[in-house]
Amino acid sequence: MPTHPPGRLVVILLVDDDDGDVQLTLEAFEDGRLGNQLYRAKDGEQAMAFLGREGKYADAPRPDLILLDLNMPRMGGRELLAELKSDPALAGIPVAIVTGHEGEGEILKAYNLGVDCYITKPIDVTKLMIAVCSIPHFQVAVVTTSSAA
Repeated sequence: MPTHPPGRLVVILLVDDDDGDVQLTLEAFEDGRLGNQLYRAKDGEQAMAFLGREGKYADAPRPDLILLDLNMPRMGGRELLAELKSDPALAGIPVAIVTGHEGEGEILKAYNLGVDCYITKPIDVTKLMIAVCSIPHFQVAVVTTSSAA
């Protein structure tokens, strides 16, 4: 499972089609002074291209964590999660579902597909980091930026 040398930024792939939710996530990371590398894919197909380093993503880094929305066009979060967990090369990447749906049935379906944690929107960075750090064998070196005093 991922471990990170000191000073290396954690690479996070955010898979979400909603520009407003993406902006809120970026603001949450800024407010939490998290300086990790955050990349975005707008749907599951774009995420698979990123992960497979296809086309314009030829130089894409391997993410240490995927933040995944469930409801997206073309390839939704459930389908992407199923593909990730069935691919030996990608199955080890921790996935956190980040969605507005918090029904018990939705949460159970996500865990049955192999999600590592489930977080409801809007993202609260503290809750996100607590949830992510609870993933077995996943050590997150949270990189923070100092605030000007």
